[in-house]
Order: sequence, then structure tokens, then C-alpha cells
Amino acid sequence: MRFLIFFLALTTSLLPTFTFAKSSRHALKVKSEPTTAHHHKKSTKKDTVGSESEFTNFVQWKSVTEFIDHMHEQHGFEQQELITLFSNASYLEKVVKLINPPAAGKSKNWTAYRQRFLEPVRVRSGLLFWDKYETELRRAQSEFGIPPEIIVGILGVETIYGRSQGTIRVVDALTTLGFAYPETGNRETRMRYFRQELEQVLLYARENNLDPLSLSGSFAGAIGLPQFMPGSIRRYAVDFDGDGRIDLRNSPADAIGSVASFLTHHGWTHDLPLTYPVTADKTTEEQWKPLIGVVLAATHSMDELRRAGITSPLDIPPDLLVGLIDLEDGNHPTQYRVGSENFFAITKYNRSFYYAMAVIELGNAIKSRRQP
Repeated sequence: MRFLIFFLALTTSLLPTFTFAKSSRHALKVKSEPTTAHHHKKSTKKDTVGSESEFTNFVQWKSVTEFIDHMHEQHGFEQQELITLFSNASYLEKVVKLINPPAAGKSKNWTAYRQRFLEPVRVRSGLLFWDKYETELRRAQSEFGIPPEIIVGILGVETIYGRSQGTIRVVDALTTLGFAYPETGNRETRMRYFRQELEQVLLYARENNLDPLSLSGSFAGAIGLPQFMPGSIRRYAVDFDGDGRIDLRNSPADAIGSVASFLTHHGWTHDLPLTYPVTADKTTEEQWKPLIGVVLAATHSMDELRRAGITSPLDIPPDLLVGLIDLEDGNHPTQYRVGSENFFAITKYNRSFYYAMAVIELGNAIKSRRQP
């Protein structure tokens, strides 16, 4: 995406290894799901997730059996192996709680958010990381055009350079969210997304000869130093250390190259400034306010924004495409900036102005403290 709460994963040493070899034979169908989509029972099995982990016989759910059929028909997975896999998957109540949006009415606070990520431990760790992997960071800049401070900023915000990668089994998290997402207005859309990511993690595990139950990550299923979702791993990750495989959990080089690859695929332009400070004319608020956050992209020229009442102390090219950014700051006045397409490339990593600004400011803070 990571400033998440993590939990210990279920012990996997006693579970079978899944090869997911292709096969043309069709395994026996399994039973239909219970009448309630949230039916689950307490497990008597020993686990290390605590009371928040519950054994659920997912293979009795119709939606799960349909997913198994899809994986067999579209990708040649052995149905019986998937039945065994989902028989060992656990429902994680804590994941369901964490995925819910924050309570309405809580004011945003840019200063407090910023302080969470510009804390001394991240800056010190970032300095050490940059020094240790300077060669890889310079190569990523040369090959992809991404400055080292942006890559260092993302890896620092996401996992403090691998320190907090998450310990939840990815299969448990994605199965829970893919089939037991909480009752929200966008529930069906979100379940489709997490089922797609579950499909991607099974493909990723097969392609890399991994037991899918061995993969751990965040409560949303993100993996490794850069917290890539499985689909992003398969689409954007690169083998940057040249060892013949992509390993975002144990290879900082692969993480560096993969972050650079991701940003390049999402519109990063070499040498384009990120943001400019601006002032918003309160008397023309009805003209400029509708321009904020309509899309996460640079779609307005500075001339257009000036006509709406947005000015800057800096000399911004009038034809430069930018997007208007607001950073609510608790009881303090809202801060405004305009961001280039490079700023919005970072928001594709995590769809938040606050996130992108934290990445930029952490990276710059680390850069400023490095020896010339």
C-alpha cells in the first residue's frame, strides 16, 4: 500500500504442501455452502492467531466451490488440492473489523498523520537502507527514472524497510475478505476484488513453486517490503537482483526495482516536479472546490486553476497539467497544493493524498540528512 495492525499467522508446519499441478481430470464436487454466508465454528486446532482466528469449512460454501471450479477450468488447478487448501483456511474476524472504513465524523489531521511517518526510527532506518542499497537505488533511477528518495519513502512508510511486513496468512486474509466481506454498500465490488487477488496469489504461488499457505502479509493480503498485492506482484514486480526469481519478502533489491517498475507503469515522468504550494481564494470556493479529488490524476492546467482562484508563489508553467490537493489538518487551516502526474502516480500505490505526501516528505527528510 504499512501502518497496519498485524497478527501471528497460523502454524503451517503440519499442513500439506500444494503443488497445484495442471490436470485434465475433474475432482468430485463438494457440498454447498451453509444458508448463512457468515456461518463458522470455533476450531479445536491449535493456532497462533488467537481468539480472532476461527476455523471455517469454506468448502461447504457455494461461492467457494464456484471459485474452485473457476480455478480448475480457467487455470488447470487440481480441484482436490484446492479443496484441501480451503479446508485449511481460517476465517479471521479481526481482518473483517480492520477492513471497515473509519467511523464517520472523525476529522482528518495532516500534521498528526505526517508525524506518524517522519518519526526518528523511520528516518534512521531509511538512512541505513539508502547507504546499504545505494547501488540498487541508483540503478533503479537509471533504468526507471524514479529518484531514490521516492523509493526509500515508500518502503519506509510501508514496512520500515521490511521490519513490519505482516504475519497474517495471505490465503486466510483473502479468503475471509473474498467470501465474508462485511456488510457495506460496496460489498460485492470489494469481494470481487479480493477474490481476484486470491486467484492471483494462487497463480503466483504455482509459478514460483511456493506453498500458498506459507505466504504471510498484511490484513488485506499485501506481501513483502513494498506490500504489493498479489496481482501487482504478477504485473509489475521484477527480478532486480538477477537470481532468477522475484522475492519481495527477502530481497530488498527486488523490492527496490519493483517499486520503480510500479511507478513507471503508472505514469511517472522523469524530472517532473511533484507538488507546488498554492493558496485558495475562499471567495471563489464554489469554483475550485469541485475540482478536488474528482479523479486521482493531473487533469487541470494551472491557467484553469488560476481562473478558479488558485494561486502559487512559485512560477508554475501555465500549461502544466496538475491536480488540486487538500490536506485537512484538524483544527488548523486546510493546506492546499497542486500535484503533477508524478504525485498522482504515488497515489496509485495507495489512493490517498496524505499517503503520497508522507512518502514524499519522509524521502526528502532522509535525503537531507545524508552526507554529501
